[in-house]
Amino acid sequence: MTQKLAIRTFNTILYCKKWRQTVAFYKDELKLPISFETEWFVEFKVNDRACLSVADESKATINSNKGAGITLSFQTDDIHKARELLCNKGLAPGSIKEHAWGAQVFYLFDPEGHRIEIWSLM
Repeated sequence: MTQKLAIRTFNTILYCKKWRQTVAFYKDELKLPISFETEWFVEFKVNDRACLSVADESKATINSNKGAGITLSFQTDDIHKARELLCNKGLAPGSIKEHAWGAQVFYLFDPEGHRIEIWSLM
């Protein structure tokens, strides 16, 4: 019998040059609650089992990838309401598109350049 790794929670850490702006984006624009913070690291609670952290590259051992190769994918129940909310905040989400896999999706970018995908099932 093969045992599997028992994962309780999930956290993605983004290393950022534009640390303060990126923290403000997730805190003030996306309204993610802060679950932990230091002077160079902030952890946001996405839901009960997932977190997103933003670390200041200048104080970390890993450099920023400047948003390259990362997509943060968030599922929502109402894609139109989510897009309207972000537009009302003055953000610039792309238009809603339909995917062949049965979902609607739009994209926006955080200050560091990480792509954020917001999607919902059709």
